[in-house]
Amino acid sequence: MNRSMIRYVMGGVLKVEGILLLLPFIISLIHNERSGLWFIPVALGSTLLGILFSLRKPDSQVFYLKEGCVSTAMSWILISGEIPSFTDALFETISGFTTTGASILTEVEPLSKCMLFWRSFTHWVGGMGVLVFLLAIIPMSGGSNINLMRAESPGPSVGKLVPKIKSTARILYIIYFVLTLIEFIMLMIFGMSPFEAVCSAMGTAGTGGFGVLNDSFASYSPALQWIVTVFMILFGVNFNAYYLILFHQAGKAFRMEEVRAYIGIIIVAIAIIMCDTIHIYGDAFEALTHSSFQVASIITTTGFASTDFDTWSQTSRTVLVILMFIGACAGSTGGGIKVSRFILAAKTFFKEISGYIHSKSIKKLTMDGKPVEHEVLRSVNVYFLTFLFIFTASVLMVSLEGHDLTTNFTAVAATINNIGPGLNMVGPTCNFAFFNPFSKYILMFDMLAGRLELFPLLILLTPRVWYELLHPSSRHKNKN
Repeated sequence: MNRSMIRYVMGGVLKVEGILLLLPFIISLIHNERSGLWFIPVALGSTLLGILFSLRKPDSQVFYLKEGCVSTAMSWILISGEIPSFTDALFETISGFTTTGASILTEVEPLSKCMLFWRSFTHWVGGMGVLVFLLAIIPMSGGSNINLMRAESPGPSVGKLVPKIKSTARILYIIYFVLTLIEFIMLMIFGMSPFEAVCSAMGTAGTGGFGVLNDSFASYSPALQWIVTVFMILFGVNFNAYYLILFHQAGKAFRMEEVRAYIGIIIVAIAIIMCDTIHIYGDAFEALTHSSFQVASIITTTGFASTDFDTWSQTSRTVLVILMFIGACAGSTGGGIKVSRFILAAKTFFKEISGYIHSKSIKKLTMDGKPVEHEVLRSVNVYFLTFLFIFTASVLMVSLEGHDLTTNFTAVAATINNIGPGLNMVGPTCNFAFFNPFSKYILMFDMLAGRLELFPLLILLTPRVWYELLHPSSRHKNKN
């Protein structure tokens, strides 16, 4: 176990967080708010601790996947804030950085603007990943640092867009920043204030869900809702598609099976919900607006709300719950299980059926015209089983509190898939404040596990990893 490299990466994370904490302080100066002063000691403490952690450069900068997972998990657990109760503050902070958007706050409008900005900014930082940002700016030798990106990035596999990981990380952040900037400008053009526009753009980009108004997006005009709808869908697309489009390979981008399936699922879900809710709104365009907004919000795991969808029929609510689990594309800022995993699972299913019918046939699974390695299929199957185990155990433990099944089921679904709102007591007009501390810690674990694709956090919980961390001599015995 390369402990010095893990310490060095964590130091980088703390320094970055210390610098980022100065942004809400600047916002407080602009709006003449004294509450922003609390960010200064936290920023200084985080920066100084980060400097201490990274003062000594590691002799070896080689990273195996195990070190990548441990560094990722420990770095995300380090990130934490303001709210009287420590448990509630930790819940809100983890919800922000994991882009879940589940809140314990009954009202957000009384919060200071610097705090509202910080809540949305945590989404933007967590959306692409703070470690991907580190890879873009800090020098790390060797090709094994892809294990950092692989441990943090969503989806069954992570590849390099260009030969150098540092260049890949920079390209991803440039695309991310430009899309955020375009949305920010468009929101201002259609009537949002600069402050609300920047918070909404960051929340959309990170597919988070923290809003600046108590009713999320219900108060905004249909034009603004449509802009956010489009950008939620765009941020749920695999960023590899944008890279291909930038380098004049648009045809290849639009032929990506995952992107086509993602768009197809969205269209079908919108059509079902629109037909089911048109009698509620009495207007086809309004029904289309709300159904499109909520489908985009849930499948991309953003969690914004333009209406109280908990009042919809069982059919529409069931469609939304299904979308919670499907999630966005791999390689996007969205959460959920990911469309690509469901495509591979479906192909595996039909391959098995075909094998029963044509027992002597040998069929190789392909994705985008390329053969899918057995290792990828194995990891997808293990992911589904692990997800099912964690989800079931979490629902069981949360149920000990005595709330109804719909509340418990969707609370876990909303946190492990990094969505935010669920149904019933955790619906779009409610919050998570009523849960006891035990349930909140279960849901916090689910948020972290979902954002880190389960395994980095689970690896951190294994006794062997802690033995190697606490006994440095053991790294010579087992380098892998």
